[in-house]
Amino acid sequence: MQQVINLDYLKEVTGGEAEVMREFILLFLDQIPEFKNGLPELLNQKKYKELGELAHKAKASVMTFGMNDLGMQLKQLQLKTQKLEAIDSYNDDVMHFIEIITQAEKDLHEELTKY
Repeated sequence: MQQVINLDYLKEVTGGEAEVMREFILLFLDQIPEFKNGLPELLNQKKYKELGELAHKAKASVMTFGMNDLGMQLKQLQLKTQKLEAIDSYNDDVMHFIEIITQAEKDLHEELTKY
């Protein structure tokens, strides 16, 4: 399966320094459980405002790792939650996020072996 991450942006901001890249990757890997557990939990509890806030936080992180399409989808989710629009689509958004972020997690663990 093709990687869902693209480290070009990260390489640019870190100057390609292996240790700094490794730190960024580890920080993101530490955040992933918060997103993977938090988004479905907030959705199930119908805490839509908090769901949008967590989607916003996740957006910045995923875009750092080149997942721009996922970042845009998270932004759309955030905007929908602010207006409580299309509530029935939130579940699909969250499930899609989990699918992509799970693959990203595998990709990043693979990348770590290179540093």
